[in-house]
Amino acid sequence: MNKFSPKDHLAKGLEDSVSQTIKETADKLEEAKGMDCCSNTEEEPKTVNRASMSEEELFTFAEHDMKESERMGYTEYSYWRSTFRTFFHNKVAVFFLVLMCILLLFTFIQPLLPNQADPNQIFFDENGMARANLQPCSEFWFGTNSAGQDLWARIWGGTRRSLIIGICAAIAEVIIGVTIGLLWGYVRKLDFFFTELWNVFDNVPQTIVLVLLAYIMKRSMFTLIFAMSITGWLSMALFIRNQVLMIRDRDYNLASRCLGTPIYRIIMKNLLPYIVSVIMLRMALTIPGAIGNEVFITYIGLGLPPSAPSLGNLVNAGRALMMSPELRYQLIFPTIVLSIITISFYVIGNTFSDSADPRNHH
Repeated sequence: MNKFSPKDHLAKGLEDSVSQTIKETADKLEEAKGMDCCSNTEEEPKTVNRASMSEEELFTFAEHDMKESERMGYTEYSYWRSTFRTFFHNKVAVFFLVLMCILLLFTFIQPLLPNQADPNQIFFDENGMARANLQPCSEFWFGTNSAGQDLWARIWGGTRRSLIIGICAAIAEVIIGVTIGLLWGYVRKLDFFFTELWNVFDNVPQTIVLVLLAYIMKRSMFTLIFAMSITGWLSMALFIRNQVLMIRDRDYNLASRCLGTPIYRIIMKNLLPYIVSVIMLRMALTIPGAIGNEVFITYIGLGLPPSAPSLGNLVNAGRALMMSPELRYQLIFPTIVLSIITISFYVIGNTFSDSADPRNHH
């Protein structure tokens, strides 16, 4: 008795015919592919018979193209390009950078502009009286002070002088602090010496040093810069030293020492690039800090003389008039300029520090 019905025989026949068609189609595709390979390939590589090769042939060096390996390992990554690209992606930092550049540019070209008064010039009226405490007007944009001097000219002259003090103090702190910090952290023989030196200077409060030097020496810009620099490097040196200690014994530094690389080259090439962001941040914060110290020294009467306008002199003079509503402009205008400088440097320094971190590069 037949176990399969006519319906099963029909399905079996259809399945065999479809399988045969698929097989024929696959064979044709294989033949066409083989013909294309034969036409596009010059000659198939010969199979190496390693069993018939001698030991010298088996252990010969393989061919190596140095140019090809360099080309394959090349990357277009640039540390500084990535740093600036990350920085300019922050719109707030870019805004303060543009604002700071405009302020700096105008501060230093302001004396060269037409119709600009001398900061120490006193204006008199028809009766020979000093035009003191005039409200802001078309002639005196920021008004005049109690001596009849143009507050516009004195603010920009004071800003120029305070920026010079802040920038010079920041540069001195970076040079001294970074140099001592790098040597302190990397050269083990100098660790004891710099530790004791740091303890000696750190035990003397910076305020006392500023006051004593400002009192003993002549009241000038050099005195302020020297007084700020003599102790300002302490925090920078200690921070750099701690950063160097964390990366001093890494593999690439140990390898450099084993290869006989000079210490100055290890410091410049292996250590310094890792702390650039820290240095830029500290420098950006030192400038407004130095201006703040100048304001404090002037506030206690040991800063620059009144004939040398600075933001410290202007804030100190405006503070005495703060309780008079009609004279508060003499405090408001220099305070606004001082606030713009402080906030701008703070935002720019923090953003650049984050941008200089390779982990934030894309």
